[in-house]
Amino acid sequence: MNAEQSSKTRRHLFALAAGWLATRATMLWLLAHDGMPRLGGGSVTREVWHLYHHWYVVLRHGGFPVHDALWQYPPGAGAVLLSPALLPGLTYFQAFVVLTLACDAAITAALAFTGARGHRTLLGAAVWVAGLPLLLHTPLARYDVEVTALAVISLLTLPRSTRACGAFAALGALVKVWPALVLLGTPRGRMTRSAWTWALATGTVALGLLAATFANPFGFLREQGGRGVQIESLGGTVLSFAVHAGWPGKVRYQYGAMEFTGPYVRTVAHVSLALTAIAFVLLLLWRLRARRWTPATPYDAALAAVLLFTVTSRVISPQYMIWLVGLAAVCLTSRNTVQRPVAWLILAATAVSAVVYPVMYGQVMACTWAGCALMLVRNGLLATAAVLSFVRLWRSTAAPQGMPGAPRRSPDSLGAGQAVPV
Repeated sequence: MNAEQSSKTRRHLFALAAGWLATRATMLWLLAHDGMPRLGGGSVTREVWHLYHHWYVVLRHGGFPVHDALWQYPPGAGAVLLSPALLPGLTYFQAFVVLTLACDAAITAALAFTGARGHRTLLGAAVWVAGLPLLLHTPLARYDVEVTALAVISLLTLPRSTRACGAFAALGALVKVWPALVLLGTPRGRMTRSAWTWALATGTVALGLLAATFANPFGFLREQGGRGVQIESLGGTVLSFAVHAGWPGKVRYQYGAMEFTGPYVRTVAHVSLALTAIAFVLLLLWRLRARRWTPATPYDAALAAVLLFTVTSRVISPQYMIWLVGLAAVCLTSRNTVQRPVAWLILAATAVSAVVYPVMYGQVMACTWAGCALMLVRNGLLATAAVLSFVRLWRSTAAPQGMPGAPRRSPDSLGAGQAVPV
């Protein structure tokens, strides 16, 4: 890097830092004024004040919540919810927000450090800095930023350390399962064996420690089966329009979300599960048939996988967009990514999500035409992004025409901008 490029990079990094400070200050202001009707009337911060703090008290007594329909998270979530104890001079809420901001800053720093190197780009860091505030103050009152940090760091460490990649992915999966998907696109051969082995070893050891330290570590499994169809899911959008056609279903708070109850809800839930199974089969088929890897392929595969599992889920909470913005940002650190148009769709869906919740959530719950239209736009953007992401991933890794088979060549030594058949 010459002096001119170095100076330009420093200016961009300074702009990123300034943007992060300005946007996060705005998010904190919104958090402090959460009681305003258009900002949720206190509903956004209530989850930390009441639910997270309640679980924190239970965990401090040495066990995971039992017979609690709202506790549906793997054991690693307990460690995150206990982490505010590291800052004893603050209230639980204050400490939680400080630690969330720290994880947000770590994601920004990791993306900026990666983007400033070699043939990379700072666009990914810029997307994260500008994209997260599109959700207003919701990210500061959910622990999804912490989970996203583990997934982002896992992907960004892959070129330098497959061991670290696997370890961070496993820790993320112990908190909220989905970070396990970031390992889907690791290049075949030694890199996959190393990353997956370290993920299995790290996950086993961490799970063993949690099981030895806390009682009832697997109680969450009993509560997952009862989940219905959340009003913000794809199935929920169908049922919202069905209300206007005379369907007699109702919206009710259960399992920690606003869900539909009534005839055919269980059928819609089963269809969602079937679509998730189809998504898994498609991703497995892609993995088996992929023939070419670039440095961006692991990033692109992670985004495609999480998108497919998100849009087919029975629940699409607003904080799920944090995961997608983080993974899109990772993709955009590489000039080889094929996911640029997907990233813009995700940012658009994220902006609409903030209008859905908390700004117009009452309209969505009431299934008004405005609420239905909002959900149709948001979920339409997500569904389009998921299909486009998978198609572009498939095409980018397919064997070139006329290539009869896959040469036995390892992609472990991929360099920037290099695409190697495997």
